[in-house]
Amino acid sequence: MNRQILRLAVPNIVTNITVPLLGLVDLALMGHLDDPVYIGAIALGSIIFNLLYTGFGFLRMGTTGFTAQMFGAGDDLGLRLMLWRSILIAGGIGVLMVMLQKPMEILAFSFLSGSDDVLKLAEDYYRIRIWAAPATLILYAFYGWFLGMQDSKPPMIIAISINLINIALNFAFVYGLQMTSNGVALATLIAQYSGLAIASAFVVFKYGDYAKSIPVKLILKASELRRFFRVNTDIFFRTIALMLTFTFFTAVSAKMGDDILAVNSLLIQFFFIFSYFADGFAFAGEALAGKAFGARNKEMLNKTVRYLFVWGWMSALLFSLIYYLGSKQLLNILTDNQEIIIMAQDYHLWVVILPLTTFAAFAWDGVFIGLTASRQMLVVMLISTFGFFLPAYYLSADYIYDHSLWFAMNLFMAMRSVLMWLFSRNILR
Repeated sequence: MNRQILRLAVPNIVTNITVPLLGLVDLALMGHLDDPVYIGAIALGSIIFNLLYTGFGFLRMGTTGFTAQMFGAGDDLGLRLMLWRSILIAGGIGVLMVMLQKPMEILAFSFLSGSDDVLKLAEDYYRIRIWAAPATLILYAFYGWFLGMQDSKPPMIIAISINLINIALNFAFVYGLQMTSNGVALATLIAQYSGLAIASAFVVFKYGDYAKSIPVKLILKASELRRFFRVNTDIFFRTIALMLTFTFFTAVSAKMGDDILAVNSLLIQFFFIFSYFADGFAFAGEALAGKAFGARNKEMLNKTVRYLFVWGWMSALLFSLIYYLGSKQLLNILTDNQEIIIMAQDYHLWVVILPLTTFAAFAWDGVFIGLTASRQMLVVMLISTFGFFLPAYYLSADYIYDHSLWFAMNLFMAMRSVLMWLFSRNILR
């Protein structure tokens, strides 16, 4: 079981780590141009696509759960159907986004502010990158299907390839062709379709039997589509609630003043760093829990959960120790502002305990996705957000002031863990 977890988790951790590196390269390239407006353009354009693609993350998660269950059940026809069904749905949504790009642009930029120059460049960035939507969403479907097949290496290879192609094209377009933020957008567009070609090649050459054509009426069978969309709709709204929590955290931080906003923006990066590792084990949980459920192997399912929590505890304790001993050094990497670093020390304890209050939520997310227990995930997220996170902030703000956000965030994560544990007792039975 340890080998199975690590075989799935390690490539996913590598994949997760490569994602922010590309964003850093984009910003670094723009930061070395002669005008800061290019950094602003990339920042605004990226916000739009981060929100869009985070919302459609269900295309990966739902596909993983269904595929893993069919893999465990030995349902080869179901695996073929899930591959084609998820690709067609993801591609259809991507094409629809391209068709609706103008109203989406008007809506998105009505909420964004910046100088005229920044907004003009951001609009150009958006109008180029939006054409990558079909490829990006279909890649989500491929990633989910590969993981459900208990194979996390193709997503890692694809992600690394996309990032290398993207970075190479960034340098070629920005330094070779003297392009600016539009060159970064074009590089992303080409890299995404290159990744789609690589993913397709993996399916054809490694899983050729599953790539064979299949009657459309089977792919679009009404009962299966209803089940697919029911699970994914739950995951979609669960993701929206999660995004609301982090958006609220940032918005309230901004109201507390520029210094608090800077401190909280830096410290929340410690959560995201830990999440890259915790998500790797959660992805392993999705694949293994779904496989056990499909095989109706209760012993394997219970063993998967136990071992996931062992790895989760070890990861959480390791990161808490790193944050306890080295948070100041990590902050020095993120900023040169010594005043902000000194202020951040007041919130040191919250960051240290965050991995401990968080890891179980990641682990249970993986198990619940594997079991396609999406309605329970949605209920837990809504209760945790509106029953604990928001009340915790508003009830404590007058007493612990700036610390109230961190208290609410830690309670939010802890209650997600507790509530999913309570649900799991019935689900695992």
